[in-house]
Amino acid sequence: MMDRMKVVIFGASGMVGQGVLRECLADADIEQVLCVVRQAIGQRDAKLRELVLTDFLDFTAVEAELSGYDACFFCLGVSSAGMTEAQYKHATYDITIAAATTLARLNPGMVFEYVSGMGTDSSEKGRIMWARVKGRTENALLALPFKSAYMFRAGFIQPLHGIKSKTRFYRLFYAVTMPLLPVLRAFFPHQVTTTEELGRAMIRVAKKGYGKNVLEMRDINNND
Repeated sequence: MMDRMKVVIFGASGMVGQGVLRECLADADIEQVLCVVRQAIGQRDAKLRELVLTDFLDFTAVEAELSGYDACFFCLGVSSAGMTEAQYKHATYDITIAAATTLARLNPGMVFEYVSGMGTDSSEKGRIMWARVKGRTENALLALPFKSAYMFRAGFIQPLHGIKSKTRFYRLFYAVTMPLLPVLRAFFPHQVTTTEELGRAMIRVAKKGYGKNVLEMRDINNND
């Protein structure tokens, strides 16, 4: 079990990443947080650093700043809506694996955690495009020489603490469905989580490990 940790977050400006960042800053065992972003998020905290990059496929120039970390929470992701498979693969697989390959080489003792999605296709052969690409990404991550790697297959995620999605459609969707969430949670307890629960689950697994490498919603909401 890890005690004090230094962590890297990719995607800290997105809804999931905001939630993970919030929980990392609140956790006394995390002493440093590095957010790798395309644009500064503008948040201030004594243990928070930002690394602003334009190219997420080549980390050669910043390798020194990516060394010495215990865990990476990879929350960067996009919707597949309107994308071809090649476009979605570039945004999902190519960028994730470029970052992970670099981090695995620089930090062989690192725990790498990837926010995937419920319904991801590990066979990489199914009919649903996004699920195939996510499955390919998961499989490639699990093959890298990290200390350990975990895939978090999140389903419906309720944003808490004023956190909002950057995507207008999702903001409208959450505004409409928010009153129904208590009902959804009551009837489908293993299909709904929150940004807070997901963030805490990722930190908990980084500290203690978990019995399997692919976590479904039941595992994410398991507080043991």
